[in-house]
Amino acid sequence: MTENEKKSRRLRLPLGALSGLLAGCAALAVAEACAGAVRPQSGPVVAVGGAAIDATPAAVKDWAIRNFGTDDKLVLQLGILAVLGLFAVFLGIAGLRFRRTAAAGVLLFGAVGALAATRRPDSVGLTDAVPSVAGAVAGAVLLYVLLGLLALRAEPGASPSDTPGGDWDRRGFVIAASTAAVASAGAGLLGRALAGAGGRGAVASRRDAVLPAPASPAGAVPKGAGPRVPGLSPFVTPNADFYRVDTALVVPRVDATTWRLRVHGKGVTRPLTLSYDDLLRRPLVERDITLTCVSNEVGGPYVGNARWIGVRLADLLAECGVRPPSKGGPADQLVARSVDGMTIGSPVEDVMDGRDALLALGMNGEPLPFAHGFPVRMVVPGLYGFVSACKWIEDIELTTFDAYDPYWVERGWARRAPVKTQSRIDTPKPFARPAAGTVMVAGVAWAQHRGIARVEVRVDDGPWQEARLAAEDTKDTWRQWTFPWQATKGGHTLTVRATDRTGAVQTERRTRTIPDGASGWHSVVVTVG
Repeated sequence: MTENEKKSRRLRLPLGALSGLLAGCAALAVAEACAGAVRPQSGPVVAVGGAAIDATPAAVKDWAIRNFGTDDKLVLQLGILAVLGLFAVFLGIAGLRFRRTAAAGVLLFGAVGALAATRRPDSVGLTDAVPSVAGAVAGAVLLYVLLGLLALRAEPGASPSDTPGGDWDRRGFVIAASTAAVASAGAGLLGRALAGAGGRGAVASRRDAVLPAPASPAGAVPKGAGPRVPGLSPFVTPNADFYRVDTALVVPRVDATTWRLRVHGKGVTRPLTLSYDDLLRRPLVERDITLTCVSNEVGGPYVGNARWIGVRLADLLAECGVRPPSKGGPADQLVARSVDGMTIGSPVEDVMDGRDALLALGMNGEPLPFAHGFPVRMVVPGLYGFVSACKWIEDIELTTFDAYDPYWVERGWARRAPVKTQSRIDTPKPFARPAAGTVMVAGVAWAQHRGIARVEVRVDDGPWQEARLAAEDTKDTWRQWTFPWQATKGGHTLTVRATDRTGAVQTERRTRTIPDGASGWHSVVVTVG
């Protein structure tokens, strides 16, 4: 055997790994192309990722949100791709000896994707299995072909029982591998194009949506509600900066022209099915409401304030004959269902007690962004989002807490979750190094549907000192506050607490976000130079 032949044989191991990767990429590309034609949510990465989210313990989800924020879904998808890559490399190397078994391994992975896709809550049936199956078949065939080209050929005149002593088909492998790479790239681009084309109707429906002037407009934000302090959150959170926490790996793009909302269930004497235009023709109200995610840690970013426009949910339910439990109604839970299969349960009493619970169609003067629930979502002041803020809503069922556990309750979160009184220091930031003298300490406080009565700041272990409250918009919005601190040199700890309008003082006791929201005082450590 020549030296070149020895080098060529040594290349088989890395080329086997490359074959596995190419087969994996081809499988994903073909699957995504098919998903673009079927529906984006049926792609194997999205389907397996969704199944992983559903199976993940609540504490792990909370850890992911805390550490990765709104990038948690990207991290999950990258993790799935990394696992797939390692699996593909293993199959490629093992396939140098067990070619058929390696090809079968690709088919097995496809079966996992197909099973995950068809078992998702929003699955449309066996059609969702097509992308994973098609991708797996393409990947298995490619891997089998590439590994065949890497197989050692018998030398001329050798006995069938001899170990192959010839070389592998280098030219054939290069041609096949290059062709596969180009074809996979093309299939991936095709999948993106098809997915984009499939969402054009939704994009057009949002572009063409015109929100009528509200019958009950929100009042002007009071002067002084948003002090101009560098580093302080704006009073109204821009749509692009508003937090997003949900389980959707692919943001649903719903065509408003075909969207329907069904209202039915226990105590509903007049069931309704409404279109987007039906809601637009109803009297609309406009309100400033602050939303908070239950995954928001003390001092965390998952809170925002926006101006919403929509239909009063209580009026709609009353039209359907629904009565709250306090008036003899048989249903105490409203279960909202999203187009992606999410279920969120809200207390019927809370959405019908006079607060501005909305089926929201607009956010800060424009139709809802897709990421925030277009065409319609729920907004209920005073409740954490996981028990109120259903995005992409398509179904409202009246039932009882005893009869049904929604998505998050099944995973250990609370059935009822009013927002806790909280406050946050926005500036100075942790570990800031301000100069000695007057340092403006500022932040926000919230206790939706109760309102903020007082905010106090403590420096180190000193006495609590009352901060200056900005003007109040409504009891359903957060409230800005400022505190001019005469800073002296050295290290200091700044702590804040709030008191709501019921007289309840924000508790010092630290609790985790699970099961009904975090509590405790927010502190920052700074060094004054």
